[in-house]
Amino acid sequence: MEPAIEATGLTKSYGEVRVLSGVDLRVPRGSVFSLLGPNGAGKTTTVRILTTLTPPDGGTARVAGHDIVAERGLVRRGISLTGQDTALDELQTGRENLRMMARLCRLSKRRAAARADELLDRFDLVEAGDRRVGTYSGGMRRRLDLAASLIVPPAVMFLDEPTTGLDPRSRTEMWTVITELTRSGVTIFLTTQYLEEADRLADRIAVVDDGRVVAEGTPEQLKQKVSEHRLDLTLADHAAFDLAARRLGERALLADPSQLTLSVATDGTAGHVRAVLDELDPARRAIDRFAVHSATLDDVFLALTGHTTEKKETAGV
Repeated sequence: MEPAIEATGLTKSYGEVRVLSGVDLRVPRGSVFSLLGPNGAGKTTTVRILTTLTPPDGGTARVAGHDIVAERGLVRRGISLTGQDTALDELQTGRENLRMMARLCRLSKRRAAARADELLDRFDLVEAGDRRVGTYSGGMRRRLDLAASLIVPPAVMFLDEPTTGLDPRSRTEMWTVITELTRSGVTIFLTTQYLEEADRLADRIAVVDDGRVVAEGTPEQLKQKVSEHRLDLTLADHAAFDLAARRLGERALLADPSQLTLSVATDGTAGHVRAVLDELDPARRAIDRFAVHSATLDDVFLALTGHTTEKKETAGV
């Protein structure tokens, strides 16, 4: 079966700034695919190219069975895009917004009204349906924006950082909605900065940094690239921290001098943990505390790119 999305060698520059440097992607139908990376890594540019909003400088891509350049109109008929900012009329009610979008999609007045009612019910917005959108919470606006994207059910839905700025409860509600959408057969292409979000929702993840894909796989496969577990150490003082950091060298996954903490990969067995502790603290006075944790996607990102997802602050690409 042809994949929902297939891209080969996508490149894009803005002036002298190289944003994408040969991105390759393959997204199976009916799956959740997450593009994970910091601000400035090229996530939004990739989405804009795949949704035909921006032409690539080089490379090719097919989305929903059609070429993004030669068959741009057909691509647009098969997709929907929910960006970082909601595209709603705040002076209209939720119901009026959905009816308006349905009419723009060429549904009859009767069918538009029925479809609006269906979507308000599906996204738990019936009670708020006749209130102005300007009175909605952030989570409610996001749900209404998603509902508007489903007026005509798409083959592929692009969600560009859909939970940015939401509180934890609203984010969890959005995760539930996204999970239900995939069960209905929609392919989801999700970009996010939230590691937990990608870990929870995605069938496969591509880690992008500086405009290129640096790793791809299931969440568990990516974690195994680092290790299955992580040993976190709290040192007794700065001298002990400096000595342990020198002994670990490039093996250190995380190092925070202000907190006197170091992290190193481990297989999680008692024998290996003891060996690391004896190596770094043979006199048993330098290490104040330690803890063993399962590896996270943050560990993966740090190991693959040399920084955490919070390090960069260049926005909008």
